[in-house]
Amino acid sequence: MFRTKIGPAPIGPGRSTLGVVNLGRIGLLAGAGALLLVACADDPEAAPATGQPSSTVEPTAPSTTPAATTSPAVTTTTAEPAKKQRKKDAEPVCVVTVEAGDSLAVVAESVDEVSLDQILDENRISLQTVIHPGDQLDVCIGNDVDDVTGSSRLPAGPQAVRRQQIQLNELFAPYMIADLAVDGDSGPLTRQMLCAARMGLGLPIHAGTMSVGSEEATALFAADSIRIPAGAATWANRWILIDKTCQVVFTGEGDDRIVNVFPTSTGQEGYETHNVTAAAFRYDPAVDNGGWHDSSAFPVAIDNPLNGNMYKPLYFNNGQAIHGANNVPPEPRSKGCARLYPWHHDTLVEWLGLDGLQEATWRRSQIGVTVTAQGDYRDES
Repeated sequence: MFRTKIGPAPIGPGRSTLGVVNLGRIGLLAGAGALLLVACADDPEAAPATGQPSSTVEPTAPSTTPAATTSPAVTTTTAEPAKKQRKKDAEPVCVVTVEAGDSLAVVAESVDEVSLDQILDENRISLQTVIHPGDQLDVCIGNDVDDVTGSSRLPAGPQAVRRQQIQLNELFAPYMIADLAVDGDSGPLTRQMLCAARMGLGLPIHAGTMSVGSEEATALFAADSIRIPAGAATWANRWILIDKTCQVVFTGEGDDRIVNVFPTSTGQEGYETHNVTAAAFRYDPAVDNGGWHDSSAFPVAIDNPLNGNMYKPLYFNNGQAIHGANNVPPEPRSKGCARLYPWHHDTLVEWLGLDGLQEATWRRSQIGVTVTAQGDYRDES
């Protein structure tokens, strides 16, 4: 979808042929939320990184007396709210433009018979998405069209998907994320890499399929490389970007280059990986157990894909860490951490210069990396 800014990503310039309207300020909605903090590994050794509505005077009914003999009645009227006015439109309004003071909730409230959840789903965004004046939102639900750009939202056929897979394999060839099977199936691994490509091409980020002829498909086939995604802590000498929307990890150095791209699996519902930017503060090589640190929250003697053991954990937010694991599906499955395959994690540890350590370190300067977790996973299968 090309309608909202997600971080600094640009909004597509296309407009629906059904027209664009400006939303007036409908009002301000206030809400309160609570953040449930649940650590992946509640390790005792892992310390935290530190009004009144306007009344309307009804107009006097038109007089049937000829105008030549009767003076018209003088009336005062107040325009109906935009929501009521849209009920009278001859054509449905499928795109709305955000004005100053609008929120996603305000937009949803202003559109007839459309819920906030439907707007989020149609635009492939979340409550964490930041909207700005001038951004456009698709409010015609379930019509298989991106009404902001006018492109189809129907999935590509097998031949088109094979072309996408070949292009994705070429774009990500310099990095360790595995090549896709060129099978024409836009399954979870293909959608994961499509999502990573959107990050690296500065496109609105979502984990859905890619339609033939869409603006994002045009951008994909025009690209010969990817660039540092929005959200990376490029002010740091070394950075790690965990994106929960795509379920991928980018690593890089300053604003110079991407070093690697890995698949990941972040915290499942109820154990979410928290969005944060923080310096990694502890690394445990766990040399006495072959690199496998026994998580105190989910302890077992031997590692397997279902337990809480962590391979060489790198902590960045209380008990939440990046660590190796034998099971890294393209969806959230962990207890709050970001999983990498062990050989991917070894590559990350070597890049940080920590591969020779024989004991745990708490020295942030020695670890020397800033970690950002961002996004919000949505099942787009």
